[in-house]
Amino acid sequence: MVKVIMGLKGHGKTKQLIELVRRAAEEEHGNVICIEKDEALRYDIPMSVRLVKLSDYKLSGYTALKGFLSGLRAGNYDITHIFMDGLFKLAGTESLNEAEEFLDWCDAFSAREDVKFTMTISADEAAATEGIKKYF
Repeated sequence: MVKVIMGLKGHGKTKQLIELVRRAAEEEHGNVICIEKDEALRYDIPMSVRLVKLSDYKLSGYTALKGFLSGLRAGNYDITHIFMDGLFKLAGTESLNEAEEFLDWCDAFSAREDVKFTMTISADEAAATEGIKKYF
């Protein structure tokens, strides 16, 4: 399962993501991961959630992000949900077509590995491709 929360800056995407992270931490019986570029969510999410500051790893692009996610899962089969705040910042690109391909990869990964993904994208929802809209 892949869920995308998309909207322009200031439209409450991160606030919505934080609420979903909190709910997952309470309800899910596995490990919950939250990935962000920096440490903005440090005090907003429960301590039981593993917060990953991606800037520590100097990754760039969707290929590196796929490898990083695969490595997380390979190292911990108890991960049930991965939250990602600011997909464009994490990937280092604002290409909607590349984001669509990445979301499709996450969807296949989710089905194969039984891991849910929820992520935010800072862009106008009206600009979303049909391939991105199917994850709303």
